[in-house]
Amino acid sequence: MTFEKSKSRQMSAHALIPGGAHTYAKGDDQYPQLAPAFIARGRGSHVWDVDGNEFIEYGSGLRAVTLGHAHPRVVEAARKQMELGANFTRPASIELDCAEAMLDLVGGDMVKFAKHGSDAVTAALKLARAYTGRPLVAVCGDQPFFAVDDWFIGSTPMHAGIPDATRALTLKFRFNDLDSLRALFEQHKNLISCVIMEAETTEQPKPGYLQSVIDLCHANGVVFVLDEMITGFRWHNGGAAALHGLSPDLRTFGKAMGNGFSISALVGKRDIMQLGGLQHDKPRVFLMSTTHGGETHCLAAAIETMRMYRELDVVAHMWKQGEKLKRGVLDAAKRQGVEQWFGVQGRPCNLIYYTLDPQGQRSQVYRALFLQELIARGVLAPSFVVNYAHADTDIDRTVTAVDGALGVYRRAIEEGAEKFLIGPPVKPVFRTFN
Repeated sequence: MTFEKSKSRQMSAHALIPGGAHTYAKGDDQYPQLAPAFIARGRGSHVWDVDGNEFIEYGSGLRAVTLGHAHPRVVEAARKQMELGANFTRPASIELDCAEAMLDLVGGDMVKFAKHGSDAVTAALKLARAYTGRPLVAVCGDQPFFAVDDWFIGSTPMHAGIPDATRALTLKFRFNDLDSLRALFEQHKNLISCVIMEAETTEQPKPGYLQSVIDLCHANGVVFVLDEMITGFRWHNGGAAALHGLSPDLRTFGKAMGNGFSISALVGKRDIMQLGGLQHDKPRVFLMSTTHGGETHCLAAAIETMRMYRELDVVAHMWKQGEKLKRGVLDAAKRQGVEQWFGVQGRPCNLIYYTLDPQGQRSQVYRALFLQELIARGVLAPSFVVNYAHADTDIDRTVTAVDGALGVYRRAIEEGAEKFLIGPPVKPVFRTFN
């Protein structure tokens, strides 16, 4: 396996694009040296790079693809709509069709579409501030990402260019720790507009925890925003809110709702959402107004995706295949004697793996090594997040590749990773310096 074309294009990419990619999680610092730098095409659960190498792929566009790459039904729906025009000076009828389909599937009173998740989450924050008249936001500090906008990025180590005054408006609390949130409410009484969090990431909520958060929010006049970018279209057809029996004030969706096409959504209760509309006498809220928010072919892709979710048991299949993959990976780790240093976390429909060094500490060096060895065996897996296209044969081949990669991992634990890793280790996205 060679990456000559990838490497030649990397130099040009870094000369023209800051970071060499338009998404930090896809950057060169997230992958080992021996990795495909550019993907040429994808079909189902497989992708091919510019050098012609084929990989079983996991993660699927940062979890944006749940039906499989280039699913013919979704592509055809988008193609038909493009022939009718992509954008107009008044709303297209399909905007109402998609709104009806979305609310029918996930619940809620009103919905507003945009192009990416950050738009939706930041709009939720803006609504909450207008609704409550309060400036602060509390986010779950154990969850990695909510938006590209200053209010959130200012709370990370990568906050260059963001004023201290903006950074001071975002507070953090701990997941599964109701007292940490209660303490914020007491310390900043009547100043917090909303709480923004995911229902879960790798750690599941304690029984009753999420509902207690909602109750605590409402007791303090705070809007509860559930970020469903990942859990939506993956945990349950109705999202994590349906799985956990919750009624959030606002919810944000994106990623998988268009099977890779660019669309996101803010869904919520009418009394809050209508502040962004025309039928009220309160101060107007500039909610979301994007040139491409009503882009018709993306809405068509979303409608077809939602139709397939109703017709097919997409979510159940992802849970089943994820569970099979989890069992196979953990068996391979035991077989290779590295279960002390390597494992998987999260729900079967959204698995990630962790890599520890000989001292049992999280290690980017060993992550790079594991990625390198998977890639060499035809698997591109920054995570083990499955999609509907992952067949049993894909899972079996992946487990075989994991077994081989962990054989090298075991030797690296014994002899040192530097003996096996080619090139520098991968790095976390949120760091202060390169």
